[in-house]
Amino acid sequence: MSNRTSQLVPTPGQTVGPFFGYALPFEKDNELLAPGSPGSIRLQGTVYDGANQPVPDAILEIWQPDSEGRVTRRTGSLVRDGYTFTGWGRGSVGYTGVFTFTTVNPGPTGPGAAPFISVAIFARGLTNRLFTRIYLPENEEALAKDPLLASLEPERRGTLIARRDPDGGLTWDLHLQGEDETVFLDFQ
Repeated sequence: MSNRTSQLVPTPGQTVGPFFGYALPFEKDNELLAPGSPGSIRLQGTVYDGANQPVPDAILEIWQPDSEGRVTRRTGSLVRDGYTFTGWGRGSVGYTGVFTFTTVNPGPTGPGAAPFISVAIFARGLTNRLFTRIYLPENEEALAKDPLLASLEPERRGTLIARRDPDGGLTWDLHLQGEDETVFLDFQ
């Protein structure tokens, strides 16, 4: 028996799913506020695997400030009353890999800051969830000054910036692997 102390490595997390269809969704989980509410927009996109095929059973969670940049600090974000912006939502993708949320354009949380939505992804084959961000496409100056975006190669920045739809909504596609892989964040 050795008295040597060694660094213990945590065991990996268990792969997520495929149990989403009955275990995690709840009523109006993808509505951070009611559709058609003043200022509401649709955030939509598709989740793709490394072969550029839609992933049929992922779940996305989003957290964001309101349109004024205020972070909601109230309990009960699972309660959907149709009036209160909660700042948090969960949406599962359909068989075609498409997700959709009803939310608002997030405001900047500080002067000159680039507004963004935080995202966590759960999917089959992932031993742990992945984290990333969705930035609004407007305000080039704020995007250029954002510390995260500035730390990336120019061709990789675009994986975090949504496209503005003609109706004012946002479209953002997520690529888990491959040539167009989305930039994921590493939280220690």
